[in-house]
Amino acid sequence: MRKLFLFIMWVVSALTSACAKDVNDATNENGMYVMVSNYVKSDGTEDVADAIQKLIDDNPNRTLYFSDGTYLLSHPLLTPADPTKSVHLVLANYAVLKATKQWKEGALVQLGGKYPFNTTDVNGSNYGIEGGVFDGNGVADGIYIESGRETRINHVSIKHTQVGLYIKYGANSGSSDSDIVDVNIVGNNTKTSIGLLVEGYDNTFTNMRIASVNVGVWCKSGGNSFKNIHPLFRAGENQDYNTSRGFVVEASNCLFDYCYSDQFATAFKLSKNVYAQFVACWAFWWNGKVPFQTAIECDGPLESYFTDMFLGFKKECATRTLLKAALGGKGCISNTRMPDLEFTSDDVSASYVK
Repeated sequence: MRKLFLFIMWVVSALTSACAKDVNDATNENGMYVMVSNYVKSDGTEDVADAIQKLIDDNPNRTLYFSDGTYLLSHPLLTPADPTKSVHLVLANYAVLKATKQWKEGALVQLGGKYPFNTTDVNGSNYGIEGGVFDGNGVADGIYIESGRETRINHVSIKHTQVGLYIKYGANSGSSDSDIVDVNIVGNNTKTSIGLLVEGYDNTFTNMRIASVNVGVWCKSGGNSFKNIHPLFRAGENQDYNTSRGFVVEASNCLFDYCYSDQFATAFKLSKNVYAQFVACWAFWWNGKVPFQTAIECDGPLESYFTDMFLGFKKECATRTLLKAALGGKGCISNTRMPDLEFTSDDVSASYVK
């Protein structure tokens, strides 16, 4: 009987050790990853925001990995900008961070939302988010960058948000120095929804698709590069076509390369005295049954340069404008391809086309 008891205890001990090893391997894969699903439920049945925040706080300079599943959040996750405390978040393709309907304010993830810092010299400053789906559930924003330097966001899908991606005024005297690549954003189809909002300086944005918003890209700072950014207006009962804008630019010294406004009432809206360069950009309307179609609108004279622009106005729309601006600016529109259509009487493009 004693031998049987000892044998059973040995089996239990062996199984326990094996399970512990498996968990340890998953949790600390060669010292690289913290496996979030080992600590919280990922079946979308309960709020796990506090538990994930604890993992962030307890694992400085680690990569947190979210396996496929749904992680419900009732409040934002805040990551540290301090390089000695920072974490990098990696999500599997079908890992979803989703807001509960009890959400109050903020974004699902606020990068640099804790321990603000400004350095590129310390290992750990290059943190961010990679992969996964961020579902605002119609009530939450997607992702904020609040502090830090060299912040990266790539291969991310942001859905059902009021504001998809918000780059706040940066830690380096306003500079954010972030890199955003391969991001898809779907707003919440309201007249106040914004896809990309940029306040921090000196960022790069590459390969982005944005839909179901009233403003695709709202740029309030300079030193930014936008390449292959494609916002699309989708009409809905809570949308307002007349105030919709593909790109709103309020600061100088930005580059827009192959950027594409699709079906917004005004494709490119520029504030007064803004100097920016637009190269091989598009403005296209696939539905002509709208009140008006405006390619470029300026609050004052045109000071920016539009080169190799393609315009797809629709003849069914009677109110078409290539350029709505005051005269006397130093900007120009050159080498433009567009259909041979008449424009409205207040169009001043003839004074700027070269």
